[in-house]
Amino acid sequence: MAHAPEAHAGEAHAHAEEAFIWKYVFSKNHRVIGVQYYITAMVMALVAGLLAMLIRLQLAWPAKDWGVLAKFFPMGYDVGGGFGVMRPEFYAMLFTMHGTIMVFFVLSTAPVSGFGNLLIPLQAGARDMAFPFLNGLSFWTFFVGCVVILTSFFVGAGAAAGGWTAYPPLSALKGAVPGSEMGQTFWIVGMVFFIASFTMGGLNFVTTIINLRTKGLSPLRMPMTLWAMFLVAVLGLLAFPALVAACIMLIFDRHFGTSFFLPTGLVLNNAPLLGPDGKFLHQGGSPLLWQHLFWFLGHPEVYILMLPALGFTSDILTNFARKPLFGYKSMVGAMCAIGGLSFIVWGHHMFVSGMNPYLAMAFAVGTILIAVPSAVKVFNWLATLRGARIRFNTPMLWAMGVVSLFISGGLSGVWLAQSAPDIQLHDTMFVAAHFHLIMAGAALFGVFGATSYWFPKMFGRMMNDNLGKAHFWFTFIAYYCTFFPMHYIGIAGHLRRIYDPYQYEFLKPLQPINEFITISALVLGVSQILFFINFFWSAFAGKKAGENPWDANGLEWTTASPPPHGNWPGPIPEVHRWPYEYANPDFPKDHVMQTEPLSAAEQRVMAAEGPSRHEH
Repeated sequence: MAHAPEAHAGEAHAHAEEAFIWKYVFSKNHRVIGVQYYITAMVMALVAGLLAMLIRLQLAWPAKDWGVLAKFFPMGYDVGGGFGVMRPEFYAMLFTMHGTIMVFFVLSTAPVSGFGNLLIPLQAGARDMAFPFLNGLSFWTFFVGCVVILTSFFVGAGAAAGGWTAYPPLSALKGAVPGSEMGQTFWIVGMVFFIASFTMGGLNFVTTIINLRTKGLSPLRMPMTLWAMFLVAVLGLLAFPALVAACIMLIFDRHFGTSFFLPTGLVLNNAPLLGPDGKFLHQGGSPLLWQHLFWFLGHPEVYILMLPALGFTSDILTNFARKPLFGYKSMVGAMCAIGGLSFIVWGHHMFVSGMNPYLAMAFAVGTILIAVPSAVKVFNWLATLRGARIRFNTPMLWAMGVVSLFISGGLSGVWLAQSAPDIQLHDTMFVAAHFHLIMAGAALFGVFGATSYWFPKMFGRMMNDNLGKAHFWFTFIAYYCTFFPMHYIGIAGHLRRIYDPYQYEFLKPLQPINEFITISALVLGVSQILFFINFFWSAFAGKKAGENPWDANGLEWTTASPPPHGNWPGPIPEVHRWPYEYANPDFPKDHVMQTEPLSAAEQRVMAAEGPSRHEH
């Protein structure tokens, strides 16, 4: 590795004052860009959350007249004769765009692009990202993608309505559903902008972590968050090209008459799709090709969302437990194993596609294997907490919430990893419960925990702890009340993506549970007002934070809050030990900074026994 601790060194000491537009809009500063990503993701989360509330209202009371909502969403409700009953095609658009925005434009963005930009240079000991201009360009590319996605709601017959996975032929035939017109094309274009942005960011992440680490920061002295960001960048760089290729082929199918995903013999609205010569318009395509390409990205994407939360959790748990992280090397190995295995298990999303049972068995075995490194992480967290003097501040509550969701969501994943139960449960609410706990919930709780923990490095102020705790408990309880009952109704046969469940007699008894879930979801949504109040009030009027308000020991806590341009006003500190040096008996404080040189006693131990926990 080529250390470059003084990269951009001159900028830290001779930085001319910039105009507002270059300092806060078209910025090249990693901290400002991280905040831009984060705020943009918050806006997108508001949109996705509103869509989720409409979905839940429809599932609880599908025939109810929502006259007020019809005034705000006239394209989605039948308003003739005073009725405001949701249209089925509008419902399809809701769950399509909710999933798309949450997975890609919120939960892939806030933890990775937001906190990745904020923390990588600080934790690695670099002045900035390796390519500051490319970093700014990646944000504005992402911003254009957000604009395109939001604009799709207002074009033609509305936004895409073929599901967030965009399966052909619904996504490939313009007349399949109303959203298959221009809305689906906007979806594809928006996704291409998102992927381009993520690719630029991933290249920056990998280059910065490999080449710009400060002196002494060996790979096994890196904090778990830095490891998570490195692995996420690698996953994205290897997996996203498959979806880019699929999107290009889908554009050609939609607009240029190709048949990559469209098979022979398609019938649309009871009419066969024939060309001028009387033959079928499309020949020989395979919708399953899209599924393979999409899920080759899709399953690594699950860990692109989750790995940052796991890294945040490790950093926060050790701090507020005031204990060293148990099994550091095994934790690093577990994250690498999870990332590697994620590339060989995409087929478990396709058990119902008619694949060969022997191939399904191979995907099932690979999926079950992921439970092993996942269990390693859980047991190491629990071992870290055992006998600890825990400080129950807001970041710690969110970190423990991640552990809870990771366990409860992971247990249902064991069911879905096997083809026999998965075929029965595949298109039911059981799957929705699973991924909202293990993927969406863990990622969301990780973002909330990271926000409250690293808020001083974002704005130089502290979030209100009491308001943060109230937000946690409302969110934690409402989240479980919303998604845990979905396991039950899924086992009972409640389908996903269904406009009116109660058209089926056997699902009518489930309406009271759906009503309970919807009320819980509304409480969950309203609870986020506490977070928005706390976030924006604290950013401008919160208590000013010191350099190290949490008594932590990573490199990011050796500079001012917020960090100046170039992160450190003087030379970049040198690293002498790992980032989890708590309760060291050789020091009077219960935490030792990474920059603290080894004591004489530690040097004697190293000379006699070789590298210890200080020199991983």
